[in-house]
Amino acid sequence: MSSVTGTHAPKGLEGIVATNSSICYIDGDRGVLAYRGIDIHELADHSTFEETCYLLWFGHLPNRSELKNLQQRLAQERHLDPAIIQFIRNAPRAALPMDVLRTAVSALAFYDADEKNNDHDANVRKAIRLTSQIAMIVAAYDRIRKDKPLVEPDRSLSHSANFLSQLTGSKPSATAERALDIALILHADHELNASTFAARVTAATLSDMHSAITSAIGALKGPLHGGANEAVFRILESIDNEKADPVDYIRNMLAQKKKIPGFGHRVYHTEDPRATHLRAMSRDLCHSSGQPQWYEMSEKIEDFVRAEKKLNANVDFYSASTYHVLGIDEDLFTLVFAVSRISGWAAHVIEQLDDNRLIRPRAEYLGPDYPNRYVAIEKR
Repeated sequence: MSSVTGTHAPKGLEGIVATNSSICYIDGDRGVLAYRGIDIHELADHSTFEETCYLLWFGHLPNRSELKNLQQRLAQERHLDPAIIQFIRNAPRAALPMDVLRTAVSALAFYDADEKNNDHDANVRKAIRLTSQIAMIVAAYDRIRKDKPLVEPDRSLSHSANFLSQLTGSKPSATAERALDIALILHADHELNASTFAARVTAATLSDMHSAITSAIGALKGPLHGGANEAVFRILESIDNEKADPVDYIRNMLAQKKKIPGFGHRVYHTEDPRATHLRAMSRDLCHSSGQPQWYEMSEKIEDFVRAEKKLNANVDFYSASTYHVLGIDEDLFTLVFAVSRISGWAAHVIEQLDDNRLIRPRAEYLGPDYPNRYVAIEKR
């Protein structure tokens, strides 16, 4: 039996269709992203994060009554067991924020009323709880590490406004609330990215929602998935601190063969449709907040990289300046990704368990030819 077959499986499963799904549609050649068939541009222009959650979880846009009911349920779930707060207080100060979030989400299962129930309705309830709880964990973690008092949730606010309120300690402006809401919509789902695939693989073993989401967060922690917008902002901050010319700074990085984060995408061969909205959002927020330098630097970098490397900005590039101006620390950027993506992760877990089959792919064997005989140790 030869180990060479003439064809090899693509690295990283590139181009492989791994499952059927009715949640997210992507056309990388045309730059299309749609949830349940609705274009992301329409959702960003007209929808809210809560409405988008309903669309992802239930398969259609809600009527007024259905939307109000989901908004109320999300608001009612804005509470954390005291043990979760105590865990965050006890976490080592040197712990990575993503590690704190991952472990806290895993521990949420201990206090979930549906912990041992894995049916469809229970998983929808868990999706609602986790969406509210993850946002609260991120806000509480940031307050605790800064020795600031925790902010009580305001159940009259939207999901985005309450998150910003609990994070910063003050009610956000309508502009800031809408900016974050659009950002959460844009990040809500993206088909079988690494974290979503990890969640589906875990769920397919008939494990529980919390285990699947913990797997997803573990995958998101990796710098090849999450963290690009954090790296983008570190570059912007360095340019600002050094009073450097943005184009010269990036040209020097390219000369050193360094990768410029926030550009290019495995799926999109044209502009990432999410970047279209985040670019405009960054421009408007940076100028309205009196911090135009973050957008202006970003714009110069984007123009240079597009001309020099023929690469388009992706969702991470302009989200860096957007999140910074919203008052979010750079090491929380990937956690804010999770605040949004929990909606998509949960939708995929529900879909997987509704028509489950264990995900068990095969590997193309490239090792020594069979049979490769065992040799006794004294003859080696």
